[in-house]
Amino acid sequence: MEENDSNKNKVPSKMARMAWPKSKYGLYLAIFIVILVLLILYKDLIL
Repeated sequence: MEENDSNKNKVPSKMARMAWPKSKYGLYLAIFIVILVLLILYKDLIL
């Protein structure tokens, strides 16, 4: 049973080789995309 617990938190070998971006950059990207989409949709009201 202890062996299963130690393997539980390990990253799969294929995923370990990928360069994962920091979570704050993903948050910034999501906010940027939302603002960009809103600007495109409501450009007539803004400009």
